[in-house]
Amino acid sequence: MVEPSSVGQIQNLSSLILSNNDLQIQLIILVVGLVTIFSIYFKFANWIRRLKFSYTRPHLSRFIRKAILPFFALALISTTNFYIQIYDLFDESEVSSTGIPTVKQTFAKILNSINILIIGYTVSQLVPIILRKHDSDQKEREDFENWKTKRGFPDDPCGNCDVCRGNRYGICENTPDLYHKFFKWMPPTEIPPEFTKEEFQKYMNTEEGRRHLENYRVGGMTIGSYQEIIKDPFKKWKEVEREKYERYLNLCLNGNNASGRILSLKVRPREIYSIDDWMEVKRLSDYEYVVPGGKPPGYFEQKQKSMPRSVNQILPIGIFIATILGVITWWGVDLVVVATATGGLGVGVGLALKQTMENYFAYLIIRKNKTIQEGDRVQLSTGFNGYVHSITPGVTYIRHALNESLAIIPTNQLINEQILNFTKEFSYVPATVKVGVSYLNDPKQVAAILIKVGKLTMLQSKDEKGRHLVIQKNCPYLEENQPSCGCDKNALADIDQPVVRFEDFNESSLDFTLWVYAKDYGSQFKVKTDMRMIMYEEFKKYDIRIPWPIRTIYQGDEKRESEEISKLDKEREKIKSQFGVGDISLDENK
Repeated sequence: MVEPSSVGQIQNLSSLILSNNDLQIQLIILVVGLVTIFSIYFKFANWIRRLKFSYTRPHLSRFIRKAILPFFALALISTTNFYIQIYDLFDESEVSSTGIPTVKQTFAKILNSINILIIGYTVSQLVPIILRKHDSDQKEREDFENWKTKRGFPDDPCGNCDVCRGNRYGICENTPDLYHKFFKWMPPTEIPPEFTKEEFQKYMNTEEGRRHLENYRVGGMTIGSYQEIIKDPFKKWKEVEREKYERYLNLCLNGNNASGRILSLKVRPREIYSIDDWMEVKRLSDYEYVVPGGKPPGYFEQKQKSMPRSVNQILPIGIFIATILGVITWWGVDLVVVATATGGLGVGVGLALKQTMENYFAYLIIRKNKTIQEGDRVQLSTGFNGYVHSITPGVTYIRHALNESLAIIPTNQLINEQILNFTKEFSYVPATVKVGVSYLNDPKQVAAILIKVGKLTMLQSKDEKGRHLVIQKNCPYLEENQPSCGCDKNALADIDQPVVRFEDFNESSLDFTLWVYAKDYGSQFKVKTDMRMIMYEEFKKYDIRIPWPIRTIYQGDEKRESEEISKLDKEREKIKSQFGVGDISLDENK
């Protein structure tokens, strides 16, 4: 049984307000003061948001914008509370001795309740900012580790010139070597088995040779180690990144950018990235140089709409609801009564939102376990194959690899159904080409030529940026004393390639299969195309014949055709000697 005094305080308050003119006047003055403060706050926040400071220190800017409102509001309410305690603003002549709070006490309680709500609101707004800053610091540390792995970003300054800006868009024209100003390469204590002692020492005797060894990889791993040559390289690296952002910002503001005009900090949608957005754009483009004014206004804001939403976004609501419940309890309202009154409604809403809640908790599980992430190549149980475009608490968008369509599925299906993930942990896949050749060709010679085709594909199959698409134990660019393009960074498994298999004796052909390992699922298709193009040229060069898809009836021409093929037998034997026949070779004496 709930005591009347515990449930009637709210009713007593409303009656008191309606019956006391002094209390009504003070409440009106309080509301006017709060509205005035809110109006001033919004103007101040907009002014702060348009300052350069908000772009270079976004987290501090958000903190100030959120903290300034409660500062003024609390000052107003505390001053009012102090004032009513000092001066008699209310007529207390009719105060009874029943223990019911006086008008002054009631108004003071109202002020304190507003104070608590403002403090709760402030905490609910500041906690996500602090967590976002923590996430940003973690991402910055990950960026530094990626910078170490890549041994520098493309937009690094060379560190040797005074201007370090190069052309009009701020790219340094000198070869950047910032990494080696932070770290010094130390040779391995044991000579790798790929080198003889004489070869290794020969490389060590020259700067060019040492750079070759530094870039050399064995099974995807570099040899040797790195030693810090400056104190706290992470701190120095952050300073360099900020200097790069300052250069980007200045180029946007002085008109010396790709748009050809002065960009503004005060317009919406934004024409200039904040430092956090600038860094996120770099992450999305594999840390390539961000061209000032190179994207239309609002580009990143549109990009953010498709990005996953942080779980931290529900914290403000949760904290503020807890604050409201605390204030309600303080006013003597039993939460059991509130829960009972709203229980039926809650059950109805819960049933109506069953699917929504399932999707939301599936979203939380996916984010926590990281089973599927944006950018992964997946195949649904329905057969749809594409890239995960966006995962939201409601639905997940999967973009067809050829941009033919966009699959929209409930997020809970990602954990309730069998889904193939082609890029989780182990990204590279075999690029396989099957081919049939004439019975008149020697299978061993064919195998040798296919090995040659595979090796040529490994060297020649590249993307538009000149990066090899086939996984390699050692990047071919290293032989030219150039940095690795990254084709050898993920060869952590013991793989042998190219691989040739003699598959079958078909009705009109000897069937072979050739494969190499592409760096990811999407790369295999271009690798297959390149492989077929090279295969066609090599087969034509060495007269390896592919039977027509019809039955061939020989009428005494087989001998002539065999003589024609045998004309290039010596050349094919050279290829066989040079490239071998892979692991399908047989004993020549048998």
